[in-house]
Amino acid sequence: MLYYLFNYLDQIDLPGAGMFKYVSFRSGLALILSLFISTAIGRRIIDKLQMLQIGETVRNLGLEGQMSKKGTPTMGGIIIIIAILVPTLLCAKLTNIYVILMLVTTVWLGLLGGADDYIKVFRKNKEGMHGKFKVVGQVGLGLIVGLVLFMSPDVVIKENMEVRHGDVIEEVRYHTVEQKSTKTTIPFMKNNNFDYAQLVTWAGDYKDEAAWLVFVLMVIFVVTAVSNGANLTDGLDGLAAGSSAIIGVALGILAYMSSHFEFASFLNIMFIPGAEELVVFAAAFIGATVGFLWYNAFPAQVFMGDTGSLTLGGIIAVFAIIIRKELLIPILCGIFLVENLSVIMQTFYFKYTKKKYGEGRRIFKMAPLHHHFQKPGNSGIQALIQKPYNVVPESKIVVRFWLIGIILAVITIVTLKMR
Repeated sequence: MLYYLFNYLDQIDLPGAGMFKYVSFRSGLALILSLFISTAIGRRIIDKLQMLQIGETVRNLGLEGQMSKKGTPTMGGIIIIIAILVPTLLCAKLTNIYVILMLVTTVWLGLLGGADDYIKVFRKNKEGMHGKFKVVGQVGLGLIVGLVLFMSPDVVIKENMEVRHGDVIEEVRYHTVEQKSTKTTIPFMKNNNFDYAQLVTWAGDYKDEAAWLVFVLMVIFVVTAVSNGANLTDGLDGLAAGSSAIIGVALGILAYMSSHFEFASFLNIMFIPGAEELVVFAAAFIGATVGFLWYNAFPAQVFMGDTGSLTLGGIIAVFAIIIRKELLIPILCGIFLVENLSVIMQTFYFKYTKKKYGEGRRIFKMAPLHHHFQKPGNSGIQALIQKPYNVVPESKIVVRFWLIGIILAVITIVTLKMR
């Protein structure tokens, strides 16, 4: 909204109004606003949640310091959502299709996660919303995002073309015409582009339509997987928020690179017109998650709940898909991936051993993975991995996961030059 106001003021030659034309200025403003909003309203929302007795229900799983979290206000994801939406609405171009998709994603998954938290807190159902309804909501969002990217005429790219002399890339040129494409960025390859159409060559004359079908299915899978991964990661104070902030920084850099002709040429990635507005959204996202840490860092005064965790994961997924970097998610979101895999492996192995031996056994002392480090070794739990034997303090686990997240974010960007 401020963008359009200052654009009008610039037309009547108001000094300084032209600053709002620059993405860098609006991104910086969005970051400051989101930090201010999340910290300023955070205390009031926490007090309101406490007044409504919206406290976390904790099952005693034998984890160190676990019961001290009982009664801590949950649904704090509302703080993150407000701190993302307000700066984005003020600073971004609201006619940009990518910004619209990010706003829809934020509201959609915020409502889905909020409904889940509502069932847990007010209806006293610890299981929350039935899994199939949650998946339907995630699939629905993925379907909407995929179809919009397929149908909108504003979603176009300029494909990068390598000019080689032998094995040396002398120059990266771009198609002069913007076009619809099912191509995405793939790491470690000499040619950074991968076309989903290569998976459906058998479709003959209908290859283009089939490629978009594969693309939409990929969108649905990524949205569901990453939002669930973020949800599972939200188990320690500050872990999900801090990890998401790190991922947000990497995505913001990639969005800026993808929308800047010279930088895109340097990285040899496709040029995506209009993606520069996503940098404003990324700045608001980073500010909101960092500001939330003011209250969520150990010892937490509030938990984000599914209201926040599902929203963060969905935002990351849709953002990566829009800038055609979804195949980098296994690296960038390595923390989410490992948390997801630890639960899948634990569940499968337990069921398998129970069927084979009549007694369920475990790979980890507890899943998701972050809880494994909170359980003492040799505590009577049959697990393949017992180390570390001593309990690791919660704050140390979180910081170590953050450090790993930073390393993965750097590797993600570096992979674009590691060919």
